[in-house]
Amino acid sequence: MKSSPHAHSTDEQHTVHATDPDSGRDPVWDAGRGPGGAGDPGRDPRPGASPAASGRTWPAVSVVMPVLNEERHLADAVRRILSQDYPGELELVLAIGPSRDRTEEIAQRLATEDPRVVVVPNPTGRTPQGLNIAIKASQYSIIVRVDGHSLLPPDYVRVAVETMEETGADNVGGIMAAEGITPFEKAVARAMTSKIGVGNARFHTGGEAGDVETVYLGTFRRSALERVGGYDETFVRAQDWEMNHRIRQTGGRIYFTPRMRVTYRPRPNLRALAKQYYHTGRWRRVVGREHQGTLSLRYLAPPMAVLAMAAGVVAGAFGFWPGWLVPGAYAAGIVAGAVVEGRGLPVSAWVRLPLVFATMHISWGVGFLTSPPGLGQATPAKS
Repeated sequence: MKSSPHAHSTDEQHTVHATDPDSGRDPVWDAGRGPGGAGDPGRDPRPGASPAASGRTWPAVSVVMPVLNEERHLADAVRRILSQDYPGELELVLAIGPSRDRTEEIAQRLATEDPRVVVVPNPTGRTPQGLNIAIKASQYSIIVRVDGHSLLPPDYVRVAVETMEETGADNVGGIMAAEGITPFEKAVARAMTSKIGVGNARFHTGGEAGDVETVYLGTFRRSALERVGGYDETFVRAQDWEMNHRIRQTGGRIYFTPRMRVTYRPRPNLRALAKQYYHTGRWRRVVGREHQGTLSLRYLAPPMAVLAMAAGVVAGAFGFWPGWLVPGAYAAGIVAGAVVEGRGLPVSAWVRLPLVFATMHISWGVGFLTSPPGLGQATPAKS
């Protein structure tokens, strides 16, 4: 669903209600439901309350997780959430898509074992729809987004709430700490935490705490989600960046802290990695079309490299031998980069690193270049 035009304004804060004819969204928000919701005076997530204050009341937190085909990692991800050392109330809402494995069976078992786990269906299986469904089913005023292949450290929720209260930010997040198990996954993890692989985004490579454009996952104030109408469901990918942009456009802050570090499990093979980055490139261009002026050099570098290498290959094939220098220079560059970035990796992972770099760059670039103009446009309703 497309967001309300009000959500792009920096002059007003707009809350979507069930009766709002301009929102273009379903009535998925209810800020004051349940203990700890925005209407509960017993829960106080306001900035300025000292996290270490004696006898303080911690705000209740809802963790939301869209899940599809996560049989391999779901149980571990849920256990990490339920074992948080957070002193306040906590619930976990799993939005389960039509998975091809045992994901739904595992989710239902986890809900039976712990009453804090709630399972709701996500018929589309898509991430933004699943997030909106889970948020609708949640109770509390602070929303923590987690993925089925992400593993939280024990203090994640506590640090998120402390950071939110100290900074007044609408969304706080930390480092996407990719960690692999197999040699291929270890190579992908190293590439995803290096500037050669993904540029200088702090949520990938780390850095000082401060305001940023976007963060990995995120811990949100429900009021901020209401203000912008939640996730735009037309964005199958890049929905986090797009919504964080709208939060910033309406006067909110997105805050990064290296204290929040989430273990991320990379794609397990080359095909899955190529598919991931191809679709990310396609949808990042959609964000650029929707929000003019948001494409920086970091996003344009992969498609520019693809175009340059394609031109070099064509020129070389037609007899202009210097054309081969362009793809040759790129290949030499990623091999040299792998030598530097691959320090400490097992040899079995290091030898895969140049191929991983190339797959990420080229897949992202090709996806960006081939992104069709109609991608992300709402389908007209049939009369």
